[in-house]
Amino acid sequence: MKIAERWFERKTLADGVTLLWEPHVHPLLRCNIWHVQGRERDLLIDTGMGIASLREAARDLFGKPLLTVVTHSHLDHMGGAHEFDCCLCHPAEAASFRQPDQEVGLVLSSEHWLAAYCDDLDAPRLMIDAVPHAGFDPAAWRLQPASPTGLLEEGAVIDLGDRVFEVLHLPGHSPGSIGLLERRSGTLFSGDAVYDDILLDHIPGADLPDYVRTLERLRELPLTTVHGGHEPSFGRQRLREIADHYLARWRAELQSAG
Repeated sequence: MKIAERWFERKTLADGVTLLWEPHVHPLLRCNIWHVQGRERDLLIDTGMGIASLREAARDLFGKPLLTVVTHSHLDHMGGAHEFDCCLCHPAEAASFRQPDQEVGLVLSSEHWLAAYCDDLDAPRLMIDAVPHAGFDPAAWRLQPASPTGLLEEGAVIDLGDRVFEVLHLPGHSPGSIGLLERRSGTLFSGDAVYDDILLDHIPGADLPDYVRTLERLRELPLTTVHGGHEPSFGRQRLREIADHYLARWRAELQSAG
């Protein structure tokens, strides 16, 4: 496989937000990594796969004390969490950080539950199209455990000095999925609770009744911008369209199930 010239790409957005992503990772697992500048400390939301060092690649962004919040414990969001001194998550996800699934690797089989969401997966395949450095063995790669240094429940506050984010518990995609809401600007970092693509609703740990309540809640928030865990950001109108589509489908499914 080719060696990537660089593993992470980035884009600077408005309001002190930088988006980082891993272009050589399959889109299904290509997580949005968010860096938010604050006056006294900065915020890092999610950490990617951990295939290459995020801490090293983005060291120019990490000049201030850094609060690292991981929205949930799936491999594409928590993979690099072990690199950071501060690692915050919801209590329901903490055990999966400490003991991640070691059966999950970069070679995905057609029998894996993720295959249902991957149109081009009709046989075992690598979920990367390059390697970060010479000698990297994709078949040997495994998630590294991370020890949470703090737990975030509903209503907890992340204070950057000049920006304040409120923790929202948003179960459904996973038991301890969380989002971060800045009420002043109407900005939500939603993790995988909602993004502008196919939502993974029938996976291990997902709960449809919880997911219905989460989307009902998000639909009514006075938001201006949603920065999701995948795909481009969007506004309140698009959030409502996504929520309405899934809520109609899930309610029908729950009703038919009795």
